[in-house]
Amino acid sequence: MAQSNGRRAKATRRIRRTFSEEFKQEAVQMLLDGHTAASVAERLGLAGANVLYRWKKDALHRAGPAARTLGDRVAQLEDELRRVERERDILKKALAILSRHA
Repeated sequence: MAQSNGRRAKATRRIRRTFSEEFKQEAVQMLLDGHTAASVAERLGLAGANVLYRWKKDALHRAGPAARTLGDRVAQLEDELRRVERERDILKKALAILSRHA
């Protein structure tokens, strides 16, 4: 019979999973190889992408300043790539429009 005072029945406790360092490194490497965090999390059966970002941050921190600098440079280049791709797409659309009028 349900309790009438609004209290819920004791919820089942979640068991906290632990992962080996090798597993974490492979997951982080997948991120660094360009896979999205969501796709990596789904492939590896993780609850969410946040844990991957934390593992990546920890790995870069352990690797030292050279890795952080490299990570910053990669992020900068990815931003630049996205900007150049947007410019390319705009130019493609402009060329398509101009070729119709010619």
